[in-house]
Amino acid sequence: MKKSAPPKDSSPSEQMVAMNEALVLGALRQHELRQAAQALNERLQEEISERKQAEDTVRLSEIRYRRLFEAAHDGVLLLDPATRLITDANPYINKLLGYTRGQLVGKELFQIGLLKDEAASRAMFRKLIREGEVRYDNLPLESQDGRHQEVEVVANLYQENGHAVIQCNIRDITERKMVEDILRRNEALFTALIQQAPIGVYAVDAELRLLQMNTKALPVFKNVDPLIGRDFAEIVGIIWPRRVATQVVARFRKTLKTGESYLSKEFTSRRKDLGVNQIYEWQIHRVVLPAGEFGAVCFFNDITERKKAESAELRLAVMTNSNLKLKKEIIRRKTVEESLNESKRLQAGLLENSRQQQERLRELSHKIIRVQEDERKRISRELHDVIAQTLVGINVHVAALARETAEAAHDLQEKIARTQLLVEKSVDTVHRFAGELRPTVLDDLGLIPALQAFLTSFIGRTGIQVSFQASRGVEDGSDSVRTMLFRVAQEALTNVSRHAKASLVKISLQRTPQLISMVITDNGQGFESALKPPKRGANRLGLVGMRERVEMLGGTFQVDSILGKSTTIRVEIGVESVESTKRLGGRKAK
Repeated sequence: MKKSAPPKDSSPSEQMVAMNEALVLGALRQHELRQAAQALNERLQEEISERKQAEDTVRLSEIRYRRLFEAAHDGVLLLDPATRLITDANPYINKLLGYTRGQLVGKELFQIGLLKDEAASRAMFRKLIREGEVRYDNLPLESQDGRHQEVEVVANLYQENGHAVIQCNIRDITERKMVEDILRRNEALFTALIQQAPIGVYAVDAELRLLQMNTKALPVFKNVDPLIGRDFAEIVGIIWPRRVATQVVARFRKTLKTGESYLSKEFTSRRKDLGVNQIYEWQIHRVVLPAGEFGAVCFFNDITERKKAESAELRLAVMTNSNLKLKKEIIRRKTVEESLNESKRLQAGLLENSRQQQERLRELSHKIIRVQEDERKRISRELHDVIAQTLVGINVHVAALARETAEAAHDLQEKIARTQLLVEKSVDTVHRFAGELRPTVLDDLGLIPALQAFLTSFIGRTGIQVSFQASRGVEDGSDSVRTMLFRVAQEALTNVSRHAKASLVKISLQRTPQLISMVITDNGQGFESALKPPKRGANRLGLVGMRERVEMLGGTFQVDSILGKSTTIRVEIGVESVESTKRLGGRKAK
């Protein structure tokens, strides 16, 4: 603002007013100038701060980029588009190529084995400048140490601070290619297994899309097009009624979710697309598909024709069965008639057999009675001839003592001593008779001690030597079994002492897991009739009695003897028979 000077002819007061106005205007001018200067200063400060922030951002971005560049798990090369030379390389490139950063900087790509030759390098750069990007999806690469690998190369052209820069990213895809190759082989194997199956097979993925189907399954889905890649729920909805289709899809979803297989022996329903009833056997299993995800495989077999054939065969079988029943009835009646005739013949034979059995039983009873009578006579005779005579002798001596009371005391003592000997002899004889009738040691101590006591007595009475071997397990038998074995041994040794003229007898009593056996062998003269049945009336009741005792307990009895040679008696009884006699409490006849 320009000042105006007061007029020369103005009054002093007017001049004073004019000067005041000029001063106010000057002050306002200075204030405006100060505000403008302050605003300009603030704007300069803001611009400086913004530039500094921009510089910090650029520097931070460069640091972050460098970190990514250094830490990247892909090989990264920076190239100058004008010279095609490498200007920088990250550390990972050393792992891929085997070259250090110093060996790479200043080289072209073909010189480090990334491209075939210089012509290929020039072609790539021309394409890169033209399109801004070049990609090689599967490029063979040989490292400095001769290692071969497959890489994926992506080159990009971009501007950096006003300069063109090429960034080349190199990724090792060797492992990925191996995985892809395994995946392809698995898919081929999976497809081959499905195609070679002798029944219908199809597979769906986790999203219930149809993946594959073999030729055996195609006729079932001939009215559905397209098939592969289609939603399986749509496919079954075309073939089956809604209710059946819903059930089928639900079963597939359950198997996919839980892994629980579904097995259906028979599935019958009317086809929606064909209007006919069909019968299937089918099952669903969850599998791992070649891609690594879960899927479901369905195996099925159309058994409609087979079921029709089975139904026809069943009807034929019913008719055949009716005819067979008629034939069987005719045969049965003829058989009944023949059976009646045969029964008459058998009845006559049984009557004759019964008569013979009664005769044999009668004869055996007579022999038993005779033996019992003979035994009673023997005991009576022994008591009369031995015990009675002994007691008479005692009586005579006692009478003599009464008459000769005056004789010397010495003679009296001798007579008393002789009398005591006679009494002791009588007691021993009574004990021996009692032991032969029923030894108490058999009941008190068992079979082996009873046999040992009997053998000691037998050796003392007869002078025949006896060898005795036994296992402790035989004592596990029932009372009936132990008594039977003792009586057989007792009767056999009695026969040896009476008839065999033997000097040695061997007795073996053994227990095995299956049976109890006793073998008695003498070195006597034997007898011829052991191999054939005794003549009527022959005195062989000892052998018959032994056999009867053994067979009554379910055992076997065998005698081997030849005239002039040794005789062997074998007794065997199974463990089951032993246990049976235990359970019966020894109620079998002794």
